[in-house]
Amino acid sequence: MEPPAGDNASPPSSSVIFLGTGCSAALPDTRCLIRPSATPCPVCSLGISLPPEQNPNYRCNTSLLIDYCDDDGTHKYIIIDVGKTFREQVLRWFVHHKIPWVDSIILTHEHADAVLGLDDVWMVQPKGCSNDVCQVPIFLTQFSMDSVASRFPYLVKHKVDEGDEISQVAHLDWRIIEDDIDKPFVSSGLEFVPLPVMHGVGYVCLGFLFGRKARVAYLSDVSRFLPETEYAISKSGGGQLDLLILEANTLHGETLDAVKRISPKRALLIGMRHEFEHYTENKNLAKWSSREGIPVELAHDGLRVFIDL
Repeated sequence: MEPPAGDNASPPSSSVIFLGTGCSAALPDTRCLIRPSATPCPVCSLGISLPPEQNPNYRCNTSLLIDYCDDDGTHKYIIIDVGKTFREQVLRWFVHHKIPWVDSIILTHEHADAVLGLDDVWMVQPKGCSNDVCQVPIFLTQFSMDSVASRFPYLVKHKVDEGDEISQVAHLDWRIIEDDIDKPFVSSGLEFVPLPVMHGVGYVCLGFLFGRKARVAYLSDVSRFLPETEYAISKSGGGQLDLLILEANTLHGETLDAVKRISPKRALLIGMRHEFEHYTENKNLAKWSSREGIPVELAHDGLRVFIDL
């Protein structure tokens, strides 16, 4: 995405890249294609009519890559969530955007669309990582840790089995974080504030607030905001966000109501199901944005937004 018109300053070196903007099932939804109704689903039909890189209705599991450029010009690559479609996202968008590796990983929760790509993390480890020499830090709650350990015991153990020294297994440094807004942590030199939200009934998922210069909030799985989280990211509370990245639930209802309450400078929506056709919804959102004074649009896989973090 280009810098704002009239801004002659060079774009910031940091950026966020949307590796995936779809729901847990990803799009196209195979059910629409193998069991078509009398009226085929237009979004899923579009999903196979064009190559994914030319098709914003083709959506992998939600995942964000943060390309953080420190003051000394060093780039660090931080990824939030590695879901079921992670390998495809690496092949498509790491290659396209020339991302060489991942320096650290953050998990929002332990559902399949956030963690099942852990088995493929070895592909994006920095060169030279083996055993305990160059482990990739991975930040997650104890609840998520317990779930991941039961699914991927070979990723959690630190001892390499005899004769298995060259196996393609990620070497990860597991770091427990709290689902507490008052307990930030640092990942690859960038501070993250946990933003607990409800994801269904009785289930807490994390979003994250980050950025020393621009303030960015990432909330990929939200059914209900907790008061302390909404306060921390609201213009009338903790201060105005430069960018809000928010799951699109009921688009012309709770999602836009939340955007209006939080009042960021800009919002990009993710986690879209097949009810949301990219171009149609963005035309509708443009009208809402003009009326409310908050630029809002659907993001798409592969979108890169330069922002001074």
